[in-house]
Amino acid sequence: MSAYVRRAWMVVWKDILAERRSKESLNALLFFSLLLLFVFQFALGPERARVEAALPGLLWLGFILSGLLAFGRTFLIERENDCWEGLVLTPGDKSAIYLGKLAGNVLVMIVVEVVLVALFAVFFAIDFTPFLPGLAAVLALGTLGLASVGTLFGAVTAQMRARELLFPVLLLPAVVPVLLASVSATQTVLAGEPLADAAAWLKLLAAADLVYLVVGVLTFEFVLEG
Repeated sequence: MSAYVRRAWMVVWKDILAERRSKESLNALLFFSLLLLFVFQFALGPERARVEAALPGLLWLGFILSGLLAFGRTFLIERENDCWEGLVLTPGDKSAIYLGKLAGNVLVMIVVEVVLVALFAVFFAIDFTPFLPGLAAVLALGTLGLASVGTLFGAVTAQMRARELLFPVLLLPAVVPVLLASVSATQTVLAGEPLADAAAWLKLLAAADLVYLVVGVLTFEFVLEG
């Protein structure tokens, strides 16, 4: 294992251990997900056609709202525990820290998405089983795009006074292409159509993921030391 990969893995492992001990973020996200489901069910009512029409948008609305909570705390924990200077003084390529934090955010989002999809299945009596392969592909690409931007902006706003306000203001416009492509591709998958019919949206997602990832890797050191 190269020093770069080992450095990124140490960041991921540190965050996993911290979350396992406190369970602060996951508990808050799971409670928030449950609350969202109650609100959605109350707003949509029992009419099945309305639920199926709104389902792709509701799924991604739940994911992005949960992501706002998760990504915003990515580097806030380092600030609260006076560990920011330690990150800045870490020897070697700082982009490994970004990739480690990004991997941690992707893991958290996967847990939240699995729970949200399971709750949607229970609350709205929807069988996702026939759609799981296609849905998993869309979720993987969409989650990587959201987490790439969210991790970078989490670092940008961590040192700002009005970070709770600025973080969603910066993040939401930047992830519009990812959300648009994710919702459209999810709509195609949940309609029972072949994944190939959503190829244009999947290509847009893959391109957005690549751009966001490269920008994050190239700019993170300046953000960290800024």
